Amino acid sequence: MSVVEEDLVRRLRERLAQQAERAGVLDVAYRTLDSPLGPLLLAATSEGVVRVAFEQQGHDAALEDLAQRVSPRVLRAPARLDPLVRELEEYFAGRRTAFDVPVDLVLAGQGFRRSVLEALRRVGFGIRISYRDLAGDVGNPGAVRAVGTACARNPVPLLLPCHRVVRSDGGSGQYAGGAEAKDRLLHLERRVRVGT
Repeated sequence: MSVVEEDLVRRLRERLAQQAERAGVLDVAYRTLDSPLGPLLLAATSEGVVRVAFEQQGHDAALEDLAQRVSPRVLRAPARLDPLVRELEEYFAGRRTAFDVPVDLVLAGQGFRRSVLEALRRVGFGIRISYRDLAGDVGNPGAVRAVGTACARNPVPLLLPCHRVVRSDGGSGQYAGGAEAKDRLLHLERRVRVGT
């Protein structure tokens, strides 16, 4: 495709997204963001951010999941995600320690898994908590594996900071974005917290 054709396609997509937003039929807007952790897929409903996906999770798979579980009306519409992009850029630059954008937990389900994800909101910037301690915080100290599963299926990592949940032996543990991404996030937060 030529540069002129690419520009035309981009402008047509933007116009379609604007019209869908005005008509109230833009159920899920998405865009990508180049980050220090690689490309991130960001998606939001009118209620809030519904999905943050790492490249290794498969952006196409994440979009398909949104289409099946939230709405088939999924459209590349970056403007809805501008506030999230701004906050993520500030976070990665070490200028933000908490996210203010609303989160839509429609993909989180109910029950124990949702209670784990809600508890992640209380794990402060630069703080590490073990899977065991988090299980205790949600009232089920024996459910360490279930806490790990809930963290692994977190639809909005970074915003609900499952990267701050580590193994009891001090090891970082698994992460949807990969072990290296988790270590980088923990290092970033430790560096910002101590002011170096």
